[in-house]
Amino acid sequence: MNNDAIREQLNLLRQEHRDLDIAIEALALNNPVEQLRLARMKKRKLRLKDEITLLEDGLVPDIIA
Repeated sequence: MNNDAIREQLNLLRQEHRDLDIAIEALALNNPVEQLRLARMKKRKLRLKDEITLLEDGLVPDIIA
């Protein structure tokens, strides 16, 4: 994957992460009974964050100190 493709993927993942954050907050406020659904959304959000971190790390060149 080239840097442009990685950046595009990062943008998509970040947007999905923000969207999930908004959806989780709305669901928690409006329907606190759906704990299973909230847990699944939070897990997905964490997986997205991990993916974002991996892609960001791939963009930064290794520097030997």
